[in-house]
Amino acid sequence: MRLRQLSRSVSVLAMVAVAPLGLAGTAFANDKLNELAKSEDNWVMPGKNYDSNNYSELTQINKSNVKQLKPAWTFSTGLLNGHEGAPLVVDGKMYVHTSFPNYTFALDLDDPGHILWQDKPKQNPAARSVACCDLVNRGLAYWPGDGKTPPLILKTQLDGHVAALNANTGETVWKIENSDIKVGSTLTIAPYVVKDKVIVGSSGAELGVRGYLTAYDVKTGAQVWRAYATGPDQDLLLADDFNIKNAHYGQKNLGTTTWEGDAWKIGGGTNWGWYAYDPGTNMIYFGTGNPAPWNETMRPGDNKWTMTIFGRDADTGQAHFGYQKTPHDEWDYAGVNVMMLSEQKDKDGKMRKLLTHPDRNGIVYTLDRTDGSLVSANKIDDTVNVFKSVDLKSGTPVRDPEYGTRMDHLAKDICPSAMGYHNQGHDSYDPKRQAFYMGINHICMDWEPFMLPYRAGQFFVGATLNMYPGPKGDRQNYEGLGQIKSYNAITGKFNWEKMERFAVWGGTTATAGNIVLYGTLDGFIKARDSDNGDLLWKFKLPSGAIGYPITYNHKGTQYVAINYGVGGWPGVGLVFDLQDPTAGLGAVGAFKKLANYTQMGGGVIVFSLDGKGPYDDPNVGEYQQAAVK
Repeated sequence: MRLRQLSRSVSVLAMVAVAPLGLAGTAFANDKLNELAKSEDNWVMPGKNYDSNNYSELTQINKSNVKQLKPAWTFSTGLLNGHEGAPLVVDGKMYVHTSFPNYTFALDLDDPGHILWQDKPKQNPAARSVACCDLVNRGLAYWPGDGKTPPLILKTQLDGHVAALNANTGETVWKIENSDIKVGSTLTIAPYVVKDKVIVGSSGAELGVRGYLTAYDVKTGAQVWRAYATGPDQDLLLADDFNIKNAHYGQKNLGTTTWEGDAWKIGGGTNWGWYAYDPGTNMIYFGTGNPAPWNETMRPGDNKWTMTIFGRDADTGQAHFGYQKTPHDEWDYAGVNVMMLSEQKDKDGKMRKLLTHPDRNGIVYTLDRTDGSLVSANKIDDTVNVFKSVDLKSGTPVRDPEYGTRMDHLAKDICPSAMGYHNQGHDSYDPKRQAFYMGINHICMDWEPFMLPYRAGQFFVGATLNMYPGPKGDRQNYEGLGQIKSYNAITGKFNWEKMERFAVWGGTTATAGNIVLYGTLDGFIKARDSDNGDLLWKFKLPSGAIGYPITYNHKGTQYVAINYGVGGWPGVGLVFDLQDPTAGLGAVGAFKKLANYTQMGGGVIVFSLDGKGPYDDPNVGEYQQAAVK
């Protein structure tokens, strides 16, 4: 509490100094954020806009000239762990985040070699020991200010803190503790700004953390509401009309009765992925993660509401619907993946407001986002074998018992692996083509469970995993671990698919220039033709990419930027020099060849046609000697 009060006191003068005059009210800030998101000069939030579609209308770079892309400038963060997510671009500035210890840099796009400000928080180093899968962070959020409070950069720290920084100066405006690392609860998520609130999830299901989603007042850091994934209905903030249109999904009292005893108190369901928001429904959409422990024998029941797509009211946190994709998960198919919003005609010709979500469990779901009704559920790849199909009437997956993970049984060739056929990558949607572009993992596994006790702050998994390429990959040489695909959610058909050497972990960005951009673990940024997937261009990055590209216009030039810095779950073997193939929750074995193609190193690289950029004028950023008097 003293830290929070001190940071606010220190920031008062800064707030007064930079607050513009004559502007007031949250309404202005809300309108301004929407305007900024619509401008192709900016990339103001993860996913680019509230639809979270990672789609740009820019066409200066297109499929006919993308081969002319060259580096315009670069920036090194000085840190080596994995760099997930993407920078933000707002009003001529780029805001760059890093892995632990979660540095933030503000750069002037007119002279990016000059760091405007930098924030380097002091953190409890114990956070490193309870981080699940490398020391990653998925990004920043921006709030444009309201005349009294300055524009803010919102960030999360691995040690469980959330901080608001003055976007003009970098000074701390407020800082609060969201998660307790003593029980294994950390923060790797990008915050999400809706109206006058900043939405923050939680991490740590692998340590038996009970997951929750929290809304804070963006101006003060005061908690507005908190909704848990497991437990009594009052903790879950279930609205009176919860699942009223889909009672078969389940309604009241299931957050406790679908668990044995008090197991829900250490039951997982954290959410460290991505959000979307619809101003029309006023709902935030997100997914909850896996139940704890991974060993399914230790937690009988459906384990609600883990593995669930929620639609929650942004003002109150009340859940209007919850659809559980994987009841009683047996494989760590944490359901936190990207939520992308669209408006399309369904097979009956009815225009609907849709939400599309490629899940870890190998199914890509499309729901009516007004009430959670299931529209379609198709296999991400025809090699998915844990489920035969999804019953669209009940919403329940039809399991194949051969690939269950019961005790005293070594389950083999389970597809997908615990990494899922899709993981944390932020994908894109092209509304003109009605096509979703998805970065895919093509990884299967063997799974052997074991019993273990719960100890606060220690890993609570209960399974040994071996992972390897899926059936379409090269299992002998441990390559062919990824795919890139174009998908139509209405027809359920894939327009095209291409194999990759390693998982496409970071995600994709699509543009009106008829190209799809993405980074690869072996250290390339690539551009493919939106219509057929043909490879048009690639560039070798200094290190593997586990984030997604962004594109923006600055003074008439279109730029493409991407974080580089191999790591994350697939890179834990390389990052921490691990050799046991079952280490890293099975990732070390799957990605044993990754170190042959890339090494660690973190930063941002920015491209343009022919490398056009601020330093075309060699005098930009040059030292100017003061006149001698």
